[in-house]
Amino acid sequence: MAMQRTLMVNNQSISYQVSGSGSAVMLLHGFGEDSRVWEGVAPVLEKNFRLIIPDLPGSGQSGLTDDVSMEGMAHVMRQVLDDAGVDTCAMVGHSMGGYVTLAFAELYPQRLKAFGLFHSSAYADGEEKKAARRRGIAFIRENGPVKFLEQANRNLFSEEFRKKNPAVVQDFIDRFTNFPAQSLVRYYEAMMQRPDRTRVLREFTGPVMFIIGKYDNAVPADQVLEQCHLPRLAYIQLLMHSGHLGMIEEAATSTAFLEKFLVDSALSPA
Repeated sequence: MAMQRTLMVNNQSISYQVSGSGSAVMLLHGFGEDSRVWEGVAPVLEKNFRLIIPDLPGSGQSGLTDDVSMEGMAHVMRQVLDDAGVDTCAMVGHSMGGYVTLAFAELYPQRLKAFGLFHSSAYADGEEKKAARRRGIAFIRENGPVKFLEQANRNLFSEEFRKKNPAVVQDFIDRFTNFPAQSLVRYYEAMMQRPDRTRVLREFTGPVMFIIGKYDNAVPADQVLEQCHLPRLAYIQLLMHSGHLGMIEEAATSTAFLEKFLVDSALSPA
């Protein structure tokens, strides 16, 4: 059974769950989500691992801290690990959570045995992506977060999945549209400012995992595949029917691959 814990960081309450036992694994959710996005994955992984699953600052039950840059949130994740009594772990981040993971790997490489990018990228935003985020900020400010997320979240799924599973898509939208506008805007601003971190992929000494959606419009597959040769040891899974939410669209395949990566990482030297 998952235990809910909180700690105070910069006068804000940061919420996280702990479950299972074994080698520690931290799972970080993405933009416009919270820790619940891992609900289908956690019951499998917690059989063999100790899971630490936080709500990032400004998401879920966690308050919005002053610094929600990728580096700022990485510092908060270090405090969560300290609070949980974890010295080293494997860290896996979905989308924006992957950007936080890369920042953590740059700041605290000694705390990581391995890390994974789940529909995420080490590249900085290009000008086209920055322009899209600016349009998103303008839309949020004019129309509110619910209308923005209703549209954005639907487009995270592949067209094939949307057609075959409309109820699942609608459930995801219903669960993740009640989100503070201020958090979404500040996340977008922070993501636009994050640097290229391909150097982290090259220099990290442990294994690195990439889970990639063939139909991912948010983090295109070809961009991630360009990065897969950079780590010393890379685990690569291309999901042939997924957009940006493989943990839902191809749950069994992505969870099995993630579990194999974590098992191998736990057995490798620290």
